[in-house]
Amino acid sequence: MEAIVTIDVTSACTDWSRVCAHTERLARDTARLTLMRGMAAPGLTPTVPVELGIILADNAELRRLNRDYRGKDMPTNVLAFPAWEPGRPIPPGMPVLLGDVVLGFGIVAREAADQDKPFADHLRHLVVHGVLHLLGYDHLTHTEALIMESLETSTLATLGVPDPYRCTMWSVEPEPT
Repeated sequence: MEAIVTIDVTSACTDWSRVCAHTERLARDTARLTLMRGMAAPGLTPTVPVELGIILADNAELRRLNRDYRGKDMPTNVLAFPAWEPGRPIPPGMPVLLGDVVLGFGIVAREAADQDKPFADHLRHLVVHGVLHLLGYDHLTHTEALIMESLETSTLATLGVPDPYRCTMWSVEPEPT
C-alpha cells in the first residue's frame, strides 16, 4: 500500500517557472519519491498520511530565513524546517506534518550554472536533500553523511539524475586510495 502524501508547492518567485516550466511538478514528484524511499528509516509506515510543503522563493527570502533561524546573514540554496521528530508518536488517523523545504532561486540557478548541471537536476537534488532532512537524516558526522548521500544518489539515479557528489573534473571515478 502506498502512503497518502500531500505535498503543497508554493512558488513565491516567478523566476522558477521562467527557467523551468515544470518546476512545481518536478519538485512535487521528486519529494514524493524521496518520501517513499526515505520513510522506512525513521520508522514511518506506508499507511501513515504525510504532509509537507515546498516553497520556491528568491534569494532575499532565503537570506531572511537563514539570518532569522540560523544566524547566518546570507542567502543559501535550501533550508529545511522540520515539524516532526522521528520517533514522536503519531495519534491514530492523524497525518505526520513533516515541515517545509524552502529553496532560493538565485543560489540554485548560480550553483547549477557554476557546476555545469542542468537546472532541473540541481533542483531535484536539493529537494531530495531537504526532504531527507525533514525525515531526520543529517550529515553532521561522516557516517550520517554517507547514509544520507547514498540515499540521495540512489533516489536521484531513479530519476535519471547523475550523482551530484561525483567530482565533475574527472572523466572517470578516481581509484580508491
